[in-house]
Amino acid sequence: MTESLKKHIRAYIEISDEKLEKYCSAFRIQKIKKKDFLLKEGDICEAEGFVLSGCFKVFRTDKNADEQILYFGVEDWWISDIDSFINQIPSQLNIQAIEDSEILLISKEDKERLYREIPEIERLMRLKFQMSIIALQRRIVDNLSKPSDERYQDFLKEYPKTAHRLTNIQIAAYLGVTPEFISRIRRKIVSGN
Repeated sequence: MTESLKKHIRAYIEISDEKLEKYCSAFRIQKIKKKDFLLKEGDICEAEGFVLSGCFKVFRTDKNADEQILYFGVEDWWISDIDSFINQIPSQLNIQAIEDSEILLISKEDKERLYREIPEIERLMRLKFQMSIIALQRRIVDNLSKPSDERYQDFLKEYPKTAHRLTNIQIAAYLGVTPEFISRIRRKIVSGN
């Protein structure tokens, strides 16, 4: 089950088979059924996850019980509430499976220990963290400067293998628009107008 994790790691760093095996052996696999939670708001995020299969949404619920989706986690993505995980404080986020899913999980203690023992892994996580910050910055800039229809088109281009797995409501909660807007823009695209 760790083959996809090994392939993912080798796409970013050079690492010996022995060190890679040591790192991957620290993960445990967990199956999560559709609609089940990996993390609930108020709980402490005890593990960081690498998605093997399925799809997750990382979100919070506002005072009106509307979801605000930060991101989706699909195959070969890392998911966590990084603030709760690093600082061991109650989470402000929920992580819920959108589909039946399998995920590899590593504890904070194991991750920190392996950073010390395998410097290549710390480099990998630094690279992944930098990529996450860049994606977050781009998303914030886009949300501040682009119209909703353009953000929707960008979402489809950026995540073609994810968009078809999501409902209009989920995409709307990610983009900060209404589901009706998503329905209208989809109809407009299909009709070619």
